[in-house]
Amino acid sequence: MTTKPEAKEKEATEFDLGNRPPSLGEIGLDHFAPYLINRISARWNTDLHERLKEHNFTTIQMRVLAILSVMAGITVNELAVFAVTEQSTMSRTLHGMEREGLVRRQNRPGDMRVRELHLTEQGRDAFRQIWPLMHGSLEHMFEGFSDEECETLIGLLTRVLRNIRRHDF
Repeated sequence: MTTKPEAKEKEATEFDLGNRPPSLGEIGLDHFAPYLINRISARWNTDLHERLKEHNFTTIQMRVLAILSVMAGITVNELAVFAVTEQSTMSRTLHGMEREGLVRRQNRPGDMRVRELHLTEQGRDAFRQIWPLMHGSLEHMFEGFSDEECETLIGLLTRVLRNIRRHDF
């Protein structure tokens, strides 16, 4: 039978040696998914930011145009989630884009309390202008990947997002 001090010593040893998570040094940055995802995202955004400046668009404006091109009728809060930005930043961005004639807000049919966002024809034209930049960056990012590898990666990233998301969308 183990005495209490021996039991505590055994517990501490098991925790320290067997049950502790590996250190970041043991994992290595090149195997730490959050680091890799963040670095890829930062590189993508920086590269696009430089290319978008030539067309007088910001990264957040590009996200708004891209999202609304496939998801018309969402709210500011929903758009902020999809665009990965603060709601206040999104509101300021939308205000400017409305002034420029790129987006419009309208009341949701059946619920006048909800304001939906839509691209204007000018907004659609702007997205058509920047889509080749976005698509070119996407193609560059996946150079050397097979279609099957791309589908696998997208499937895995979708599962990761489902695991960590805080919204139903």
